[in-house]
This record gives sequence, structure tokens and C-alpha cells, in this order.
Amino acid sequence: MSVHWPIFRSLLRNARKTMMVDDRRSYTGAEILVASFHVASEIERRCSTDKVGLMLPTSAAFPIAALAGWMLGRTIVPLNYLLKPEELDYVIDHCGTDFVLTAGPLLDAVGRRPTVKSLSLIEDIDFKAVPELRWPALADDDQLASLIYTSGTTGKPKGVMLTHGNLVANIQQGARGMRATPNEVFLGVLPQFHCFGVTQLTLTPLTIGAKVVYTARFNPGKIFALAKEHQATVFIGIPSMYGALINAKGGKPEDFASMRLMVSGAEPLPDATFERFRAKFGVEICEGFGMTELSPATNVSMPDSRKRHSVGKPLPCMEQRIVDPKTEEELPPNEEGELRLRGPNLMAGYYLRKEETERTIDAQGYMRTGDIARIDEEGYLFITGRLKEMIIVGGENVFPREVEEVLNQHPAVGASGVIGVRDDVRGEVIVGFVEPNEGMSVEADELRVWCRERLAGYKCPREIHVVEALPRNPVGKILRKDLRTLLTADER
Repeated sequence: MSVHWPIFRSLLRNARKTMMVDDRRSYTGAEILVASFHVASEIERRCSTDKVGLMLPTSAAFPIAALAGWMLGRTIVPLNYLLKPEELDYVIDHCGTDFVLTAGPLLDAVGRRPTVKSLSLIEDIDFKAVPELRWPALADDDQLASLIYTSGTTGKPKGVMLTHGNLVANIQQGARGMRATPNEVFLGVLPQFHCFGVTQLTLTPLTIGAKVVYTARFNPGKIFALAKEHQATVFIGIPSMYGALINAKGGKPEDFASMRLMVSGAEPLPDATFERFRAKFGVEICEGFGMTELSPATNVSMPDSRKRHSVGKPLPCMEQRIVDPKTEEELPPNEEGELRLRGPNLMAGYYLRKEETERTIDAQGYMRTGDIARIDEEGYLFITGRLKEMIIVGGENVFPREVEEVLNQHPAVGASGVIGVRDDVRGEVIVGFVEPNEGMSVEADELRVWCRERLAGYKCPREIHVVEALPRNPVGKILRKDLRTLLTADER
């Protein structure tokens, strides 16, 4: 099934309903359709390849452009404008597009233009003219719909091939898992070059006929105002966003009184953030899990069935198992091993990277996630660490997440990152980096004592560095490779 056809039908059914609101204006279903016809004509004139680059702020412009591309039978490539110039140029060259649709204010904000043969500004399109009407192209389940590039935290960005069937499956899975209805109001702040921003905060609401409110920049005061004004019911964010909402002045319980579901993903939600958010707003944050390679959502917890520290049960049609990464044997409930996932939302592979695709998907068709996890008797998934990030101290395995959770429990700590550093005696030693809460300070010696009181000796950081801000990728995940670079710089 074509991912765009259910959206077109939804927009026709809701021709007069306000379906999207962004920082500039609101759009009815009919207005979205008309705008997509205009953009389709622009793409047809300027783009000679089957890939269409979209470098747009979080706004209504992105879904309008995506629909336009799919209408023409093209593959959309959301471009991460926060990448380094050489990384962005690599993505454009690697995917093979000769065209990028962008926005002038965004180019001004990032201070550069992408290197591409043809570039159009969405504000230069004449949306007041009569559009060229066309019959949207039909696509098979296995036809490529989107290339979404990873953020390149461990090397060059990889192009994840998501088919129309992948996206349709995850839209259905997410909607059922979240129990979403046409009466929902989604509040979208995640960037639309990120898979969660594309699928769960763009395609899902449009498909089910729900309203979605976008804002290009995360600002706590604006989030409070938009949530209250539009009576938002669903919010998906990352732990640092929830921390910022807690620390912001002016936030009140009534701001989120309409919220039915507030989900955190991308990285573990610290206990302190969970407790402080509940105390301030009276709302319990639920955790979810996903990966770009899985379109992306795989698990979500719900307020009436959540378990603390669990990312929930698998979404419909998802299969999960825990295996011993050395023997490939499936492990029983509550034993830790590597998480493997399989479902109709699993990617077609990495673009032009056949060998890496084969290393990532096992013989049974499960994705090797690289996450260390356990599954309890009821099917609840608990992520405990990353296989590649495991630290071996004197022959003992230490997962950074466990140490970070203890550091994050300190009242002055907003976030933390932990890495292993080579040591001639113990093999590796643990080094921690801490970002204090706004307006607070903390000393490294105090934090070392804090850890010794709560962790086994070999799990305690040998060094702790207090920094103004931890390095993060565009969606807020802490970049451990950059922590290591920072440590190296400090040593020099």
C-alpha cells in the first residue's frame, strides 16, 4: 500500500478541518492537498532524479513536500541541517539527488547552503495560483519511500531504506499502540529529519485524521502555551526536553491538563526527571523505544499499564527476543542479552551497503539492535545498556547506563555521560561527565562519594568532570565519542 494514499483520503474527509498548525499559520485538509500539488509541480520542474532532498524546519512544509514527492513516485530524503557541512554534502552525494527543497530562514539560521545542482526555496513557490491537478502515483509495499540517514554518531551517516510497506506498518502499529483517535492533538517538536518526527509526529496524525501542532524550536514557554491553547493530548520528546520543562519558570499543572500521553525516547529517562516532572505537573512520563531501522517505533508503555524503567510491550506485529550475542541462543525471561527485533516495519536495508545490512539482520530476519536488554514474563522490555559501550573493569562488565542512573539521581545533576578509558592495570577505568541542573553547581569529589555509597567499587568513576553542557546529537542523545574527545583535549 502506498503510504500517501491513506493520507490523501484522510485529507479529503477532513477538507474543512484544521489538520496542521505551525509557527506561521494553520492548514485545513484541503489546503494541504492544494499545497502539495503546487510543490509537486516544482519538484517535477527542478528535480531530474528519483530522490528528492527535503531540508525543512519542523513545520507543515515537510509533510506537504513529502506528499508531493510521493505523488510523483519519488523517494524523499529528509536532510539533517544540523550535520557538519562535509556530512551533509556526503548524504546528498550518497543518495544521488540533484535537488533540495528548503526554506530561506533555515538557510540563514544554519549559515550555509547545501551543495547541490538545483535548490528551491519553498517560500518562492506561488501557492496562490491554480495548481496542476494530478492523479497520485501508486506504490507497492516494497517500493522505496524514504531514505533516512542516521546522524553519524559512530561514523559516516547510513541511509536507512524504508519502504512504503514499512511506513504504513509503523503508522498502524504506532496508532494502535498509542490508542490514537481522530480526536487527538499531537504536539510536534522533534525534527522531521528524524524518523520519530517523520512517522509518529507527521504521518500518523495525518493518516488517522488527527490535528498536529508544530513548532520549529523547542522553547519551554512556547510548549506550555501551545499545549494549553490547542488542548494537546500527545507529546513525544526526549529526556532533556522534559528536564528543560521542569526547570522552566512559569510551568503549571494546568498547562498539561489535557495530555493523555507523554512519551520519552532516544535515551533512558532518569528517575529524577520522572519524579520531578510528576511532582510539578501531575503527569507520569511513559517510555518508548525505537530505531530508525524499524521505521522507528517498536515498543511503548501506556499510563494504565506501565512499569517503571520499562519501554513497554512490543507494538502489534512486533517480535522481540533476547539472545546470547556469543552463542546466538535465545535466553529465558529476565536474563540479559542482546535485543533482537523483527516486524513488517524492519527496513529493506542500508542504501548501497549490502555487507553492513547482512551484518545487521540475522539469519532469522531479526535486527541485531546492539542493545543489552531483558524481557520479563509479561513481555515488558527493559533496556539496560549498549553492547558496544560496555566497559570491562578488571574483568567485570559495567554498563554506562547503570552508572549514569546513579549520577543522575544526585539533586544537582541534570544529565551525565560515562565512558571507559584504557588502563594498564585494570584494562579500563570509568570516567564520568556531568551537566549540572540550571542554576546549580556540584563538585567532582562530592559526586565520587555519592557513587561510592550506591555502587560497587569497580563501578565507581575514577574521574568525574563537571561540564557546562554535554555534547548531543540533533535529537538530544549524548555523544560518547565527543566525550572522549573532550577528555583528550583536557589532558592536553
